[in-house]
Amino acid sequence: MLDGLSLDQVRTFIAAVDEGSFSAAGRKLNRAQSAVSDMVRALEIQLGVALFDRSGRYPQLTEAGRALLTNAREIVANVDAIKSRAKGISSGVEPELSVVIDVLFPIRVIAEVASEFRQRFPLVPLRLYVEVLGGTFLPLLDRRASVGIVGSLPMMPAGIASEALGGIAFAAVTAASHPLASWNGVIPKSELARHVQIVLTDRSDLSNGREFGVMSTQTWRLADLFAKHAFLLNGLGWGGMPLHAVEDDLKAGRLVELQIDEFPGAGFRMPMSAAYLTDDPPGPAGRWLIERLKDCSSRRGD
Repeated sequence: MLDGLSLDQVRTFIAAVDEGSFSAAGRKLNRAQSAVSDMVRALEIQLGVALFDRSGRYPQLTEAGRALLTNAREIVANVDAIKSRAKGISSGVEPELSVVIDVLFPIRVIAEVASEFRQRFPLVPLRLYVEVLGGTFLPLLDRRASVGIVGSLPMMPAGIASEALGGIAFAAVTAASHPLASWNGVIPKSELARHVQIVLTDRSDLSNGREFGVMSTQTWRLADLFAKHAFLLNGLGWGGMPLHAVEDDLKAGRLVELQIDEFPGAGFRMPMSAAYLTDDPPGPAGRWLIERLKDCSSRRGD
């Protein structure tokens, strides 16, 4: 019976989870609610387990459903990767490679890989966009970029596939002259709330209504990581920064790392991924870039 499982069933199961109901999944997949419900039910029969508890107003994942969801996502990601590799094998090299990069990703790594890219694909121009948070997905969605190096969002936009690239270490920091710099031990949130927090803001609307690590009611919001860095160095507040961007400042004593609940011990790591449209996977040059960045992440121990 399990040999009869279809990719369509697995994608429908994932859509029902991500959208929160069979009717919402139907709208996403352009299908009737009954068709979605029937497909999920058929999948449950084939698997021999109930994926959803339907006793309430909205279907809720069962324990078995939660356990199998991870496998379902892996199946879809692997199929998308196969499609991407197949396109690279069967098609010619892209005339140009456009890539959008999250500003949090180490630009040093991008520059090193770009140097190798130029040697391997000397006739393929490289176009780079640098964005932040949800803004990294917009050039993909409007097809200005074919590959994205993106950070974590609560939910991946529909129609985008992703492949893990490791994580970026973060630290909460402030200037050595700031009052928080002299605090001993873990700083309570009540104290953090008394000081201005410098927050990186999203230029897109993909994260509307969501806050990432905001703990103070006093916030200054900047859409540029380098401006945030400068504001922190000038003692205008405290905030989270990629560790690679502030290592020199910490060593020189210009910035001080703060111990707070959200960044325990070695700190928080933001997952990073390579992303692309499922209906337009990268060709040979884009695929090479993704695999090379995966290799870099592996060597860094991410």
